[in-house]
Amino acid sequence: MDAQAQSASVRTVPVVRGTTHLWRQRLFPYLLVMPTLVFVILFTLLPAMRTVVDSTMEPGRRASDPFTFVGLDNYTDLFNPSHYLGSRFTRILGNTLIFSAVTLAVSIPLALIFAMLLNRPIRLMGIWRFSLFYPSLLPLIGAASIWAFLYSDSIGLFNTILHSLGLPTVNWLGDPNTVLGSVIVMNIWKQTGYYMIFFLAGLQSIPRDIYEAAALDGASFMQQFFSLTLPLLRRTTLFVMVVSTIFAFQTVEQLQALNMGNPADRGNLLLYFIFQNIGERRNWGYINAMTVILVAILLVFTISNFIFFEKGQEDE
Repeated sequence: MDAQAQSASVRTVPVVRGTTHLWRQRLFPYLLVMPTLVFVILFTLLPAMRTVVDSTMEPGRRASDPFTFVGLDNYTDLFNPSHYLGSRFTRILGNTLIFSAVTLAVSIPLALIFAMLLNRPIRLMGIWRFSLFYPSLLPLIGAASIWAFLYSDSIGLFNTILHSLGLPTVNWLGDPNTVLGSVIVMNIWKQTGYYMIFFLAGLQSIPRDIYEAAALDGASFMQQFFSLTLPLLRRTTLFVMVVSTIFAFQTVEQLQALNMGNPADRGNLLLYFIFQNIGERRNWGYINAMTVILVAILLVFTISNFIFFEKGQEDE
């Protein structure tokens, strides 16, 4: 009887040890990601939840006064033309959407064109690549300062050229009809080279055999572009579109150096508008509401892009 008990215990020990080892293997990946998960929760999820909650609150007049729950009043006030912030918010939100749409519509195709031009053997390749990528290496405030000089009324390069040609000069940053376009041009110049690098990397990862086979089958350049290049760059295009949208909605430093949102908010953008009003205590609820709207727009655009590109991938 004792011998049977000893043999049973011997058989049980390996099973227990095997189960413990299996649990360690299962828990090990979670232990590796635990530090990152903690930081994401502390510095991303919790602040995001706090922002949503604070967007439904109205601060007291004094620091010692408690916050008051107002529900969605902060959001409705932002779209109320008679409100002191709502009268400006709708125009600035429209400026931001126009700014983002035009920037994406111009910079992304332009970056793809540059990448295709540089994805071939040409002389002085390094100089051409550096010259197109160099604007993205400049600090934002430095690049904006350069363009502030170019747009200057009296000594600016653009007005100097117009004056030498006998054409009327333009108040690029002071005219309500040109200020937003001027900021858009500066942003396209700053970011296109950065997006070009991603497209260039994507193009260089495509095997040349595919294009050689298509050429042997009689496919023209445009047929190769639409049937091979664009589908094979689908993932890269998705990444560039998401990154460029986030950059467009994060425009702050450029406006600080160019026009500070003037004149009459015709050149102002949403994130810079938040920066302008965050110092006043009475605006804290509205600031959080504007932040939630900004993040919601980015989420809708990002998720829509993922659905569109993934659906196109499944269709293929």
